[in-house]
Amino acid sequence: MSAQYEGLRSSQVAEAAGVNPQTLRYYERRGLLAEPERTLGGHRLYPREAVTVLRVIKTAQRLGFTLDEVAELLEAARHRHGRPDTGLMDRARLKLVEVERRIADLEVIRSALHEAIDAGCDDLMTCARQPCCPLPFAGLADAEEERA
Repeated sequence: MSAQYEGLRSSQVAEAAGVNPQTLRYYERRGLLAEPERTLGGHRLYPREAVTVLRVIKTAQRLGFTLDEVAELLEAARHRHGRPDTGLMDRARLKLVEVERRIADLEVIRSALHEAIDAGCDDLMTCARQPCCPLPFAGLADAEEERA
């Protein structure tokens, strides 16, 4: 096999990284993954590093980073010359603050749902009209407005 035809096909890369081929092409279009070389027959041939890049993207997403944020991290890594982690620390700190805020919000929601269950709330509209309603309709709306 000549050097021109070395590499992994789309299906091989997708399977190894645990994504579907459409995701692979989408990341290509977004610029997260470099466009691969092609065979004379038009088949995409990716370098083995593409699997690592895809795993990095998926892991970053699971950590809460958006694809735009992932793209910025990948771009920063490309321009750090041997220091691919530079920039990640600051972004991870910011993401951690965001995650901790979301956890606090979820804890409030969990508590409100427990209260609604304990109070026997069975109809959202009826419950909302009761002065003893445990659901913080106004409080949740106010918290959302503060973040906007």
